[in-house]
Amino acid sequence: MHLKRWITGLAALPFLFLLISKGGAFLFAVVIVIICILALWEYFRIVFHDRGGAPQGAIPALGYIAGCGIIWAAYIGSFEMIIGLIILNLIVCALISLTKFKTDAGVSEVITKQVLGIVYIPLFLSCLILIRNGAGGGTWIYFLLFIVFCGDVGAYHCGSSFGRHKLCPAVSPGKTIEGSIGGLAANLVVGALFKHFFLPLLPWGLSLLFFIATGVAGQVGDLFESQLKRVGNRKDSGALLPGHGGILDRIDALLFAAPVAYFFKEYIL
Repeated sequence: MHLKRWITGLAALPFLFLLISKGGAFLFAVVIVIICILALWEYFRIVFHDRGGAPQGAIPALGYIAGCGIIWAAYIGSFEMIIGLIILNLIVCALISLTKFKTDAGVSEVITKQVLGIVYIPLFLSCLILIRNGAGGGTWIYFLLFIVFCGDVGAYHCGSSFGRHKLCPAVSPGKTIEGSIGGLAANLVVGALFKHFFLPLLPWGLSLLFFIATGVAGQVGDLFESQLKRVGNRKDSGALLPGHGGILDRIDALLFAAPVAYFFKEYIL
């Protein structure tokens, strides 16, 4: 399992480097759309497990359309369109529920889960587009990825080596307080090194706050996805990435960290 995990990670590195450094804004957005569709598919399979686990029907289909639209709106820099698509998705879902409620009393729950998925996946992913297309976007994407993924590695290894006290056993029995602290320490070290060499003009005090906030958000994202999988009675969100599970398993921390990073980049740092 560990070997597969490392092989998959190492194989993805050249692709990520070329995508961020050479791919351009449009190709980056296309890749995010693909990730969005795959992540929504996994999400729907998890949350609709009690309905057969198959993300079919008008409401999930509308979710894919709205998700792609939100990513596109972020690509063209239209905040109004992003908000409008979220609202329109909710209105159309409500109209669909009116036609189906008589034959399917659980349709309201389906809508709730779909709307949550739209916020959780495409809306949060759209922050990556907004970061990428802003000033110094490529550098900031690297910045975010290094902090999140190194924090994940730090938490995993510290938890495996020193973990004694459970962090949130009801949600994820394997995660420990020691692992969480190790992950945050990795966030601080990697973030500080990256800032020193690539973004030296950022103020240190606010940068340290950024590292901690991003790290905490990433860990919350990890736990949130673990909770979804526990409710859906799944070990992994999928099997697309050998050694990692599914797309959601790989981007769970990034999804929550991206909005925090965007907020800090645009309004604080």
